[in-house]
Amino acid sequence: MVEKEMIKGWDKNEMAQKAALDIPNGAYVNLGIGMPELVAGFVPEGREVIYHTENGLLGMGPSPEPGKEDPELINAGKKNVTAIKGACYFHHADSFTMIRGQHLDICVLGALQVSGQGDLANWSTGAKDAIPAVGGAMDLVAGVKTIYVITKHITKNGDPKIVEKCTYPLTGKKVVDRIYTNYAIIDVTEKGLFVKEMAPGVDFDFLQKHTGAKLNRY
Repeated sequence: MVEKEMIKGWDKNEMAQKAALDIPNGAYVNLGIGMPELVAGFVPEGREVIYHTENGLLGMGPSPEPGKEDPELINAGKKNVTAIKGACYFHHADSFTMIRGQHLDICVLGALQVSGQGDLANWSTGAKDAIPAVGGAMDLVAGVKTIYVITKHITKNGDPKIVEKCTYPLTGKKVVDRIYTNYAIIDVTEKGLFVKEMAPGVDFDFLQKHTGAKLNRY
């Protein structure tokens, strides 16, 4: 495990920034709980991205400054957020109508596993003592046009999170379009996984060694 400790790659904020830069101007975007929430803080200057949260807010802004939190303004993960100018609030049911009606362009989610075919497992390990956390993920992967995943490349035990076939219960089949990890950005295509960019200090051989599915170069 020495090799794993030597190369850390991008930190979580750099991963979130990479994802944010790939979101086009004018996109309607839902952010999952955890690392995906950080993406809202990296909208490039001059670009408008409208963030949606399934508990009923369209126009979510970044986290508030300490001491300026509004206890009634939270995201789906119950974390304090801000609202941009022109934001609107609505019923939970209307929020899911937006999702199921395919009105959102991009969703950024966390993951336990992603397969080489783009299958996503992110709500349970399937263990008897696991606490299921479905949330809105199954609706999101079925209804949103493009799915990005942001996650650590390997687990704390050093096991790959990008695998040939998911062993955990699936959230959706063939739904992931791009994966952002601390080691690399990887596109999921009909022809397999293609490495778009690697973090400083990471080479292709190292990346493949820590990935459970075959990688390809562009």
